[in-house]
Formats: sequence, structure tokens, C-alpha cells
Amino acid sequence: MQKTLPLLHRRVTLSSALDDDDNVLKELSYPEQRIQFYVYLLTHRDAIEEIVSYHLGLRRKQTCRIGEVKEWISGSFNVCIPVYIDGWTKDSAKRVLIRFPLPYKVGDINRPGNADEKLRCEAATFLWIQENCPSIPIPYLWGFGFADGQSFTTAERVPFTSRLIWYFHRFMSSLLGHSLPCRYVGRRGPHIFKTGYLIMDYIESTGGTMLSESWEELHHDPNRRNNLFKGLSRIILSLAQFPFENIGSLTLDNNGAISLTNRPLTLRLQHLENESIPTNIDRDLTYSTTDAYLLDLLACHDSRIRFSPNSIRDEYDGQAQLSALTIMRALLSHFTCRDLRRGPFVLSLTDLHQSNIFVDNDWNIKYLVDLEWTCSRPVEMLHPPYWLTNRGVDQLGKGENLDAFSDMHREFMQALEQEEELLSKKHGEVFNMTQIAKRGWEIGNFWYFHALDNPKGLYNIFLDHIQPIFAKLDHSGMVEFERTIAPYWCADMPGFIAQKVKDKKAYEDQLRDAFVADSDGSEIENKTQ
Repeated sequence: MQKTLPLLHRRVTLSSALDDDDNVLKELSYPEQRIQFYVYLLTHRDAIEEIVSYHLGLRRKQTCRIGEVKEWISGSFNVCIPVYIDGWTKDSAKRVLIRFPLPYKVGDINRPGNADEKLRCEAATFLWIQENCPSIPIPYLWGFGFADGQSFTTAERVPFTSRLIWYFHRFMSSLLGHSLPCRYVGRRGPHIFKTGYLIMDYIESTGGTMLSESWEELHHDPNRRNNLFKGLSRIILSLAQFPFENIGSLTLDNNGAISLTNRPLTLRLQHLENESIPTNIDRDLTYSTTDAYLLDLLACHDSRIRFSPNSIRDEYDGQAQLSALTIMRALLSHFTCRDLRRGPFVLSLTDLHQSNIFVDNDWNIKYLVDLEWTCSRPVEMLHPPYWLTNRGVDQLGKGENLDAFSDMHREFMQALEQEEELLSKKHGEVFNMTQIAKRGWEIGNFWYFHALDNPKGLYNIFLDHIQPIFAKLDHSGMVEFERTIAPYWCADMPGFIAQKVKDKKAYEDQLRDAFVADSDGSEIENKTQ
């Protein structure tokens, strides 16, 4: 039996690690870092309980206690800890979640401040949706705090004096024409952690279940799909009614003012930075044009190629990837509309997958969770989710998989069009989202934008869906095409690829060393379990 080492959610053999496009060396460090972070949180359990009590305005007779570690919910970028409040009402208890970003997953170790940036953007998005799109179902946010000790609590749960000062501050800000503080009261928190937190309602069974729990079994049911697609369409259209002048993310300053002044924060950016890959997109950078934003996304792909130790396997793989990136730049104007290059830009839920959607038995949407990667992006980038047929976006090649997805895409677009027509009748003229999305599907920008959002999947998406639009080449023709185009990615392309192949060999040697145990074969596993 091959030896395995633990990753966060699975174990890995040397052969599978060598074949993986991810940086497995980096991932091997996560289990130990998770243990250290969990121990830190457990050590401060009294402080966590005090913070929750502080934000909920609990009286002494109400007991606040965190759940056992086995109840903690560990996601890709956060850990959610259930907190029980006894005596919430005369006859019942209550549960809330306190959620901490995982510093070893959001790049906070390599780029301090990333966890705080993520929290400020998510908190601002929560508050903005509460204020502007109350029809979108999200959990109630009780409060939140940042690593510098600044915290915010819903106004109904703070002492009278603090609330009075807050009302006066809002009144004066309005009188002087300044930006109004949010509807949460800013205070210094009772404790300061390594990272900030959000406190929100726990979604009980009466609030629905994750779509992922029933998707595999029931996604063939047309009635449930229709309910889901209409619900998602209403959410997309609701957000689109408030266009922004720039591409970016909402954020919140220590005075409680919300503004779209943060870079458009997606999970891909912080994932790259977590692996020490520079994105060169400053936190305060927003974009006024579509092409400037898309060119910077392409630059992130370049950076991954340059700085990831295992980004290029061999000469032919290098030529393939570099030629695809070169052509992606050249084709940018084909897949974007010049009339829309300066907007409108609308809030997009860029991480809208099945586990972030809670539904009832008929797949009516009850809650959306995880708003952390929501940002204002070009309206052309709004498309139906790629997971409608249970396939990754880079797995929707030719044949049955593509045909099945095309049918689902058409079904979703029908639901979107129906909801848009209803909205038009209710509110008059609205933005023609359906026509923009349909045009995007016809010209292929659905694939272009998904390729930009998927560093690992770009080449397969390019090969299956973008290249054939312009030229249908057999294998030998494609090899010649890649050999011809790749040198235009950088000067001395052969020298660059040769160095990356050496980097890959050094990376593989380090992986093999990681799998070498001491005499009894347990040293490495003991360190990482």
C-alpha cells in the first residue's frame, strides 16, 4: 500500500501529489496550521463567549457557550463555531455562529491584512444588501469585529447611551453632507483576536437545508429546478437594480462608512496570494473600465505561471499554456462590448455554489450564505452557474456534457427572462440582463470569462470552447499553432520554459523528501496529523 500524507479534507499519495496541478507542498502544511489555529480558538473560548454576549447584549442570567469542536464547521476559507445561548426567551434557547477567517488560507501570513480585508468586504456586503435589497434572504448579522479591536453591533443590542451617541453622529453626518455611518454601532470590542469575526444567526432546520444535500438526487426534477432558477434570477436582478460606476468590492471603514473602494475581491486573488503568488492588485484599486480589469486578471494568470513552482510540466505544456494566454489577450475585444466598457457594473455573487444556497423541500431559496466574494463586476460577466449539470466548468467539453449543459443554460435563461419581464411590468424599464447574457452565450464570452476566473482550468476551456470559434485545428495543427504563438508571451520564451521545468523538478524533489519518513515511517505523518 502506498504511503499517504494528510491534507485538510483527504489524504494524498506521492504519485497523486506529483500529478496534481495544485501546490501540494503548500497544502501539506495546512493540517498543522489548522490544529494550531483551533487550539488558539479553544484557548480563548471564554473570550469568544464574552464577545458573543457583548454583541447580543445578553443579560447575566443568559448563558453563552461555544459548541464542541466536532460541531465546528470548517469551510475552505473560514471556520464557523456554533454558540448556544440558554434562556434567550422564556421557553427556548438560541444558536448563533461566530465565523473566523482561516489565516493560513486567505494569504494573511504572506500578505498581512488579507483576513481583515475579507471581513470588511463581507460585512459591508451584508449591510448593503440589508439596506438596498431586503428581498434577498440572508442570515441576520448580529455584529462583527476586526483585528484592530474595532467592532460593530446592531443598534438594537447596544446600551442606550451608545445608541444615542450613534444617532447623533448619523444626524450630524447627514446635516453636513457626509457619508452616513452604517446602521450598526461602532465600539471597541472587549477582546482582540489574531483575526476578526462575524456573528450571524445559525440556520436551523426550519430555515431549509443546503442545496448540495439534495442536488445529486433531485436536480433532474423540472419543478424544483424551475423554483431554484426563478429564485436565483430574482436575486441576480435585484442586485442589478443598483449599478455602480466602478469595478470593485464594498468595504467598511472604522467610522462605519460603506464605500466601493476595495479591489474586486474574489477567492482566486487571495488563493494566489496565499501561495506567495503576487497579484499586483492593490487593496484600494478599483477599475473604471472593463478592459483594464480583465487585463489585470490575465496578468494574475501570468503571475501564476511565473511564480508557482509546478505551473509548467514540460516544454510542450509550457508552449500550450503560454500560447493560450497570448491569444486570450488578443481576443479580449471580441468577447466584450465596447458600449459597456464603462459600465454598468453590478454586484455579482462570484462564489454561488450549492453549499451556499439553503432551500426548502421544493427548492425555493430560503437563505444565501457566504457573501465574502461578492464584488461589482461588468454586467457581461453575469451568467448562469456552471454547475447546473454537476460538472466543473473545465469539464464541459464537446459531446453529451456540453449538450446537457446547453439545455440547462437555456432553461435558466427562460426563467431569467420571465423574471425580468415581471420586474419590468412592476417597476417600468429595467436593465436588459437577459439579452446581454444571451449574446454572451452566442459569442462565447461565457467561456472566456470563466477561463479568466479559473487559473487551472483556463487552458482546457480555451482548447474546448474558445479556439474552435476562430480556427478548427487537428492535433498537429494545434501543436504548430502553440509553438508559433508561445514566443510572443515573453522575450526568451525557451529560456523561461527551461527554467520552469527545472523549478518543477526541484518541487518534485521536495515532495519526495516530504514523503520520506524516519526509520519507523512515522515522522512526517506525526508532524502533519
